[in-house]
Amino acid sequence: MQLAACFFLGCGIILASGYNSFSKSMETIGKKQYQVQHGSCSYTFLLPEADNCRSSTPYVSNAVQRDAPLDYDDSVQRLQLLENIMENNTQWLMKVLNQTTRLELQLLEHSLSTNKLERQISDQTNEITKLQEKNSFLEKRVLEMEDKHMLQLKSIKDEKDQLQVLVARQNSIIEELEKQLVTATVNNSVLQKQQHDLMETVHSLLTMISTPNSKSKFIAKEEQISFKDCAEAFKSGLTTSGIYTLTVSNTAQEKKAYCDMETGGGGWTVIQKREDGSVDFHRTWKEYKMGFGDPAGEYWLGNEFVSQLTNQKRYVLKIQLKDWEGNEAYSLYDHFSLASEEQKYRIYLKGLTGTAGKISSISQPGNDFSTKDADNDKCICKCSQMLTGGWWFDACGPSNLNGMYYPLRQNNNKFNGIKWYYWKGSGYSLKATTMMIRPADF
Repeated sequence: MQLAACFFLGCGIILASGYNSFSKSMETIGKKQYQVQHGSCSYTFLLPEADNCRSSTPYVSNAVQRDAPLDYDDSVQRLQLLENIMENNTQWLMKVLNQTTRLELQLLEHSLSTNKLERQISDQTNEITKLQEKNSFLEKRVLEMEDKHMLQLKSIKDEKDQLQVLVARQNSIIEELEKQLVTATVNNSVLQKQQHDLMETVHSLLTMISTPNSKSKFIAKEEQISFKDCAEAFKSGLTTSGIYTLTVSNTAQEKKAYCDMETGGGGWTVIQKREDGSVDFHRTWKEYKMGFGDPAGEYWLGNEFVSQLTNQKRYVLKIQLKDWEGNEAYSLYDHFSLASEEQKYRIYLKGLTGTAGKISSISQPGNDFSTKDADNDKCICKCSQMLTGGWWFDACGPSNLNGMYYPLRQNNNKFNGIKWYYWKGSGYSLKATTMMIRPADF
């Protein structure tokens, strides 16, 4: 059965429905109003009247207990039931309101978060648009610069091609001039040698005529009397610079050597001489061992002869240098010797003085001798092949008096030339050099 009850309170109107404790037959019977005062609220009920409880007594407001004493307990129970229903519905409504309020707050927060995200997306979109515009501008600039650089590279390449043609033409001219210069130098060397020999002959004849004892000196030279070194020849009375025959003690080996009987008191045995580039010094180990060239001009006396000579007694070494500007300098070592061939003709030097540098341009301690076919230096680059000539290379160090001979105006920036670093630097090729030795007790 559906029971509907309307009741009025001081705080509102509530409709309660949905009870199944009564039978459906009560919907067709008459209804009565009952009003009950409960605290500050009054309740009015529309209740069906049971058939066995009907009375001819009219309804009187506020007289439920008096007019219907039999239904009072039932009304109170119903009233209590309605109050419980009302309280349950109120609690349910409060829960619904609370849940609705939370949902509204969440929806508001979500809306705010969505708006913030949309603003962020909009800002990022604007930034991306700006970056794209900037990137487009930069790409355009890069393309313009590439075009400009391509034009510049083309112009440089054209200039390079023109310069290469010019350099090739100049190299051909220089090579031709060098050939002419070499020919002229060789002819000049021959003439100088002939002039030297003629002057020496004239000088010897004059000396023989003017001096009673000069005949023996001239004969000594012509008959090639042998001496251990030039100092011994000088002490024997031969004081004229020239070519002498030297013999190592206790051997039959003879060497032609140029003796300087004038410099610093004379008695110097010249072991190396460079003056005009007429002799090639880019030789083999064997050639440097035995010697090569012409004692009247450019030559190398020989490592084996010098080694045997300097191991008999103490010798000094003097190196004389000339540049293309007319300057001269020297380096003097108080103690000089060469080791044996088994020790690679290692050089030993002590006590440097002179004007060609306060530091020795021959690296110390002594280094082994190297040639183009015998690499004994301290560099993987093979200094003799790179710098030419045979020398006591360290790691292609500060000197090489046996390098390539370069003429005037071609002698600068030549790292494979005749070099003495601590006088003229690494790229200056000298005009002339002389290496000579004599006993320290001379």
